Amino acid sequence: AGHQGFSLFADFVLLGLFSGSRFPWLLFSLILLVFVISIASNTTMILLIRADPRLHTPMYFLLSQLSLMDILYISTIVPKMLLDQATSQRAISFAGCTVQHFLYLTLAGAEFFLPGLMSYDRYVAICHPLRYPVLMSRKVCLLIVVAAWLGGAADGFLLTPVTMQFPFCASRAINHFFCEVPALLKLSCRDTSAYETAMYVCCILMLLIPFSVISASYTRILIAVYRMSEAEGRRKAVATCSSHMVVVSLFYGAAMYTYVLPHSYHTPEQDKAVSAFYTILTPMLNPLIYSLRNKDVTGALQRALGKCLASRKVTAF
Repeated sequence: AGHQGFSLFADFVLLGLFSGSRFPWLLFSLILLVFVISIASNTTMILLIRADPRLHTPMYFLLSQLSLMDILYISTIVPKMLLDQATSQRAISFAGCTVQHFLYLTLAGAEFFLPGLMSYDRYVAICHPLRYPVLMSRKVCLLIVVAAWLGGAADGFLLTPVTMQFPFCASRAINHFFCEVPALLKLSCRDTSAYETAMYVCCILMLLIPFSVISASYTRILIAVYRMSEAEGRRKAVATCSSHMVVVSLFYGAAMYTYVLPHSYHTPEQDKAVSAFYTILTPMLNPLIYSLRNKDVTGALQRALGKCLASRKVTAF
């Protein structure tokens, strides 16, 4: 591999999340567990929403899209990372790194846009319930989903070619567990400051616009709810809004830390910890906080399990 070091398309080496850990196999087991829970809970959500007619509403259609994004998002990063640790193999090809980079940016971008658009659905449902069927028609739902996916794809198509065209001649060792932009740019031997500034502006827009929409929607919801005379309805709405805001704030906050805060303020180890939060933990938290605490979903789950058990009993006889 000596002659390969000067090649423009040589393999990269991912130093990974486990390299600095004192208990790598404990961390490996935890991440594997989170991955399995994430895939299982998101798949359950998608299947329940498809199977139960009571969940055929705009909100659940959008939540099923969020679950799909979560499955793809975590699958872009975690299996490769766990496989590398299990086989003690750290290499990733230039093409592999480019594909991972593109998929990650597309899915993360779509995940940034969708909660912003989903908050509009909640705003209409609570503040304009009579106009809800018109304002959140099937066409509007599809538009919301297409807009989120297109926004994410635009992010991937814009940033991937620019990031990967830089000459990486300093080193091939990426001090990260996947091909993330800031970690890759550190390996470039050309000045990347102009590109980093452009990316900074792009990320601020991508993060602040959805975050502002979410904050505005939930503020309007809370004002409307506060005027409600029914204490139980008020308590439920506040609980829902606050749990959504916590997830959204953590997800956007972690992304802002990585992409918006100047590099001098954070170390590679801190970057890895923060990235692990929003690439590994968020896909597990989303279904648990948005959906599985919800009475409609738990009811649908009980009905599905009931049907499953009943059919088993029939076949047993």
